[in-house]
Formats: sequence, structure tokens, C-alpha cells
Amino acid sequence: MTLRRRFSQARRLVPAVAMALSALALADRAMAQASPQPARPDESDAPTTVDAERLSGRPDREISLQRDVEIRRGSMTLNADRADYDIIDDRVRATGNVRLRNFGDRYSGEELNLKLDTGEGYVVHPAYRLQNNNAQGTAERIEFESRDRAVIEQGNYSTCEGPDPDWQLRAGRLTLDRERDIGTARNAVVIFKGVPLLASPYLSFPMTAERKSGMLPPSIGTSSRGGLQVQAPYYWNIAPNRDLTLYPRIIAQRGVQLGAQARYLGQTYQGQTRIEGMLNDRLADRNRYAFSSTHTQQFSPLLTFNANLNGASDDNYPNDFSNSITTATQRLLLRDLNLVYGGPVWTASARTSSYQILQDPASPIVRPYDRLPQINLSGIKRDVQGFDLSVDSEFTTFWHPDLVRGSRMVVNPRVTYPLIFPGFFITPSASLHATSYNIANQTAGTPSTFNRVLPTMSLDSGVVFERDTSLFGQRLTQTLEPRLFYVYTPYRDQSQLPNFDTAPADFNYTQVFRENRFSGNDRISDANQLTAALSSRFIEASGVERMNVALAQRFYFNQQRVIGGSPSETKSDILLLGYGQVSQTVAVDSTFQYSQSLRSLQRSSFGVRWRPGTNRVLNVQYRRDLSTPLRLFDVSAQWPLTNRLYGVGRLNYSLEEKRLAESVVGVEYKADCWIFRVVAQRIPTATGVSTSTIFLQLELNGLSKIGSNPLQILRTNVPGYQSLTTSP
Repeated sequence: MTLRRRFSQARRLVPAVAMALSALALADRAMAQASPQPARPDESDAPTTVDAERLSGRPDREISLQRDVEIRRGSMTLNADRADYDIIDDRVRATGNVRLRNFGDRYSGEELNLKLDTGEGYVVHPAYRLQNNNAQGTAERIEFESRDRAVIEQGNYSTCEGPDPDWQLRAGRLTLDRERDIGTARNAVVIFKGVPLLASPYLSFPMTAERKSGMLPPSIGTSSRGGLQVQAPYYWNIAPNRDLTLYPRIIAQRGVQLGAQARYLGQTYQGQTRIEGMLNDRLADRNRYAFSSTHTQQFSPLLTFNANLNGASDDNYPNDFSNSITTATQRLLLRDLNLVYGGPVWTASARTSSYQILQDPASPIVRPYDRLPQINLSGIKRDVQGFDLSVDSEFTTFWHPDLVRGSRMVVNPRVTYPLIFPGFFITPSASLHATSYNIANQTAGTPSTFNRVLPTMSLDSGVVFERDTSLFGQRLTQTLEPRLFYVYTPYRDQSQLPNFDTAPADFNYTQVFRENRFSGNDRISDANQLTAALSSRFIEASGVERMNVALAQRFYFNQQRVIGGSPSETKSDILLLGYGQVSQTVAVDSTFQYSQSLRSLQRSSFGVRWRPGTNRVLNVQYRRDLSTPLRLFDVSAQWPLTNRLYGVGRLNYSLEEKRLAESVVGVEYKADCWIFRVVAQRIPTATGVSTSTIFLQLELNGLSKIGSNPLQILRTNVPGYQSLTTSP
């Protein structure tokens, strides 16, 4: 007789198969640095429903189900040709076309044996598919040691579709520990297109987004300064707020380089230290090393300590190890310690700093002065009977091995009376710059002390007009903002004063509204000048600035006599700049500096960014500076060449030297479950010296990245670059 009956059981049916196999999905997303899977709901009180064509047995001891068997509890559904449920032992045995669905994940096999209360059991010849990341695989057998621990024997794992995936991970024994969130694989092989890429007798990987100790994928690349490079990092997760990465690297032509990076983070401190070294570099015939360390310590809400220490063994270290701690163009290595107090009114700091100079003989650098020490004290009090009061003071001891040395004391009090009204503002200001020098190694017959006191008065004013307008069919608010900025500082002869840290400031739109033409405190420019500017902004209803155009020029009423002044100069070059989002896909940014006396553009820069869609960006920029002289054409892009192939790169071409100053060229291929990148970079590391590096990377979606990683280089060199991993 054929019967169809339903049976409800209050006991919890633990979906151990789904729990164990879904750990693979967690491991996949952890390696891909995706967000962890949301917690599954507690279904311990959900009823168990049994449905079958034929049902027999004793409902209080054992039930046998045959033909079109279905067992449901909450989100779990088990189908099979036959199943036996031992109520006393709390065990399910299912055979024939076994299919399990749980939270969207699907599993199938020939035989299932599962003890529900402990989660112990096994499934024979299983195949699985995980909904969260579309991972799938097969195995000879899955052993469930508990609810939180499963062992997959002779299995494979892949995120590729089809019975013959492009890549897969095969392991003789794969253990998934949900309690510790760690997966381990023994006798593991990563196979791509039928070719074994990576093999290891033991692998360990995290099963969640949390960091876990273990070997990281090896990195393989090549450089013109060292040949083939192979790096095999090891990651040690010391604590949730501390870790250590060891990265031994074999450089074919040089030897073995050992490196380490330590990071730490606390409630009141954070920092990281990186060090690397090589004993007996075969090409340089000496030991090589470099280090970099930063630390921030907050002793109280108002008191903070900062440290930044950098060093290298020799001048050529950036040339020979361009992708190491020191970048290829880094020649000044800072060693800096400072303690900062920041209160509501007063701010104080104590600092010591020095530099290691990595010299390029063809283009030597003048060593900056060491500050041993530098002490600053600043205070500001706003709205004191309408006045803003402030004072900046500094005491610095300057040291240099070759140049004049000494100390400098600066006190700069200022009083400002801002008058702000609807539509316009007027801000008068007066300051006094007092400086005292004490020279330690002055030449005989020359004074060792100097004093300088200079007052400065300024008046800043502006008006804002508004009107409604439209641009490219969009309603906007346009402003017209004239501005006048007057400065007066009397002349003082400063030719006898030392110059520790001062240079002419770059002439730009921000600088024309500053009182001093110099950066630093050793030179104060004489001034009787007026800056006139006119700007216009286009603002959307949301407050977003769509476009800005500005014009500015400085007019001199007296001859400039402090360094750099021209007797016949009565006005500065004209500055014109404009930037904005012309449309949803096009943005422009331009700056022009025009000399009326020479009737020519002294400096110009014009750039356009076109971004019509995902993984499509084109940046073009032209820069010209007659004072250098400099003429550069810079183009960078990421663009699809075919449906799956993308080109990416940057070309920085010097029109003056008629050569490539810097270049990055590469291609990326995006398949359904993997991405391949090959990128070549050429950068100048010294005068007439360039370093070329090739990056090869295979990214297996849901598992790992194999090879050398060029993503940071692409993001730095191609503004607007998007990783294919995050693209739809």
C-alpha cells in the first residue's frame, strides 16, 4: 500500500553537511578580502517535516522512508531515494540520489550518514555548490568530526563553472575548522588550465575575514637591476592588534634578501616597522639594508608623540631595489621625533629632525639643516571684543657639517579684526615679525648675533554676487567674486642673515594671497603690493561645486629689494586657472601663468579626464615651465580592448629631452573565475639611469593571487583606475 504521511519532530536537525561545506565559502571570501557572511538564524526550535511515497516504522524509535523522500527543517531540505531516521540515536542515513539544500547552498552524493546531535558523520562521493561565491567541487568523501569540524578527502574546490574548471585546488585532505576559523590542506596542488602552478605538502588559510597566520602566495617578478625575483612571505597573526610578515626574497643576480614588517595598534598608540637586508650583494660586493619605522603615541587627549625613522645602507639602494622600502626617486630619508601638545588656546611642540642623503653624483642634493631641537609655541584667541589674537613663536638650533651653524628665535604676534557681512567681507590685520640669531661658527671679524624686527599690515576684502543660471541644461547658481588683498612690509637689509630653511615660495593662486614671498623665517619680503582677483563658481542645488574659474595678478607699488626683486617689475604674471566637472563623464583642470612683459606663457598645465563607464578612463595632461625648462606630456588610461581584455598604462614623455621619463604598460584579462595581469614599469632612479620591472599576476577568484602584485602601481599611475575584481 502506498502512503503519504508527515511526521513532526521537536529535536534539532543540525545541517552539518551545509555547515562544513559552507566554510569553503567563508575561506574564499576571506582570501578575497570580502565582507564576512552574515550570521545564520537559529532554527533549533523549527519543526522537522518528513514527506515520502512510502513510510514505515515506529514514530517513537525509527522511521524508514522510500521513494521521493524529503526532510525539511527551517532553511534545510534533504531529498533522497531512501532514508532511515533513528530517533533514539538521532541519526539519519540516506542513500540514492542524495540532495541537500541549506541557506541556498546545494550538495549531492550517493550516501549520507549523519548523527544529528553531535554533527558526526560522512557523505560519499559528494558534489557541492555554494551560493555566496558560486564555489563548487567534488570529493571522494567528507567526514564530519563535529558540527564545527569537517575533513574533505581527495577533493577539489573552484569558483569556475562547468565540469572542467579553468582552475581548481586539489587536496588529499582538507580540514575546515569553524570554531577556530582555520582551514588546512595537505598534499595541496593549485591547477590552472591543466598545469600545476603551486604545490605544497601543507597549506593554512583563514576561513573568515579575520587575519590568520600562514604562508602567503609567492610573488614572482623580474627587474633590470637584479633579474628574476621570487618572494615567499609568511604572515604571523600575533594578536588581533599585532602582526608580523616575514618576506624572504631571492634575487637571481644578487642573492637572498630577508625582510620583515611588524604592525601594531592600541587604544593610545599605533605604528609599523619594516626592515630588510642582504648579506654580500654579489653585484655590489657589500652588505645592503634599509629600514623604515613610524610610531604614534597619545599620552593624553592633548599630548601626542610621533616618530618617523628611515635609513639605507648606501646611495645606490633606491636604484638597485626600486620596489623596496625606499622608492626609486626617494633621496632624502627623514629621521624625525616630535612631541605635540594641542590645547584649546595654546599649541606647543618639541622636535628633532635630520636627513640621510642618498646622493646621485650626476645631480647632487644640498643637505638640509638638522634641527636639534626645534621648539614651537602658538596660541590663538578668537573674538576678543571682535578681534582675533594670535602668536607664533619658534626656537631652533640648526646644525650642518659644512655650512654655518647656529640658533634662531622667532616671535610673530598678530591681531586681526574680521568684518563679515552678507555678501562681502573686510579683514584688516597687523603683525610683527621679530627674529634673533646666534651663530656658533661664524668667520672671524663677522658678528655672531643678528636681530631683525619687521611689521606687516594687510587688508583682505571681497564681495560675492550670485545669480541663477544654467550650464549644459542644468540649473545652477553662478557666483562672481572680486577680491582685493593689500600688504605692506617695510624693507630691511637681510643679506648678512644666515639662510637655514628659506626659499622663494612657488608662485601660484594660493601664494598670491600670502604676505611673504618666501617660505621659512630667514627672509621677509618687503611689500607694498595689491593682489586683485576675480573668480566665478557654478554651484548645484545640492551645494556641490560644478566649476570654478579664477583670475589673479599682483601689483607692486615699490621696487622689491629683498632677493629676487626686479627694479622694473611693477606687476606679477597673470594667473588663470579653471577646473570642474564639464559633464557626467568629462572633467578638466587647467592653470596658466602669463607674463605681460615677455608676452608669453611662463607656465601652463592642462588636463582632461574622460570616464565614460566602468573600467574606462582616459587622462591627458600637458605641462610646460620655461624656468626649468620643462615640457611634459602625460597620458594614462584603462580601456577594454576586447570583451575580456583590458589595456592599462601611463606614458610620461619629456618633449625637451625627447624621451620617456616614466612609463607603465600592461594588459589585464578577465575570465569568469580568474584574472591575469602583466605589467611593465620603467622609472628613472638616477640621472641617466632607469630601472625596468615586470609584474606577472594570476588572480584566482575566491582563492588567492599568485605572482607579483601591480595593483598599487596601477592605482598610483592611472588616476581613476578600477580593479577588475570589483567590476561587474
